[in-house]
Amino acid sequence: MSQIDRELAERLARHLGLEGKSTRRAFLRTAAGTWISLSGTAALARALGSMPLVAVENAKGVLVSDATRCVGCRRCELACTEYHDGRSQPSIARVKVARNYNFGPRQPVPVRPRASGEFGNLRIVPSTCKQCPHPARCTAACPFEAIVLDVKTGAPVVDAKRCKGCQQCLTACPWDMMSFDAEVGVATKCFLCDGTPACVDACPSTALQYVPWRDLTDVAPTRQASSPATGRRGSAS
Repeated sequence: MSQIDRELAERLARHLGLEGKSTRRAFLRTAAGTWISLSGTAALARALGSMPLVAVENAKGVLVSDATRCVGCRRCELACTEYHDGRSQPSIARVKVARNYNFGPRQPVPVRPRASGEFGNLRIVPSTCKQCPHPARCTAACPFEAIVLDVKTGAPVVDAKRCKGCQQCLTACPWDMMSFDAEVGVATKCFLCDGTPACVDACPSTALQYVPWRDLTDVAPTRQASSPATGRRGSAS
């Protein structure tokens, strides 16, 4: 077990209240042989006599937006792609603004009963990746194990060398926050720009903030996910 894994195991042991030396040694011996895999968490649970736990830390931070401050300039989208991709292409940005203020009927439409923004009510709402607690749905959906944890930020990030362009992660994300770069044939997502998000620095109205991680998945409304077959993005729901 590496030093990092041992430190993580020690923190988990303290969290579980395993203060006795013999109990802690037994826990660490079990962890050494089963660490990180989902099957390993089941083995740990049996050894501890508790419910299964996934021993993976969450991201260090998360992006949050303030719709009352956003002016729809989309500078964040430009900054995102310039930082990630070396080119200005808002359509593949990991922060998404345009889809939330495109023209559409102000009243809900039958196929999207709670629609907002695109085909909705012109709201300007910067959408950001929720950096879901593990196991994140995009990570679990990838058949090639191409979504891994970024070393600096702890955020799930697409490994372009492993990604085969199947786009399963796009349909798996409940908030439609994955992007697909057709030019290189790989999926992409927010990895927090090594801890200094370019979109936050580029926002002239402070509508975006980088804050310590918290679980936003229970409070953020989900969207209709993208369809790999069409490439169209759904509306807010």
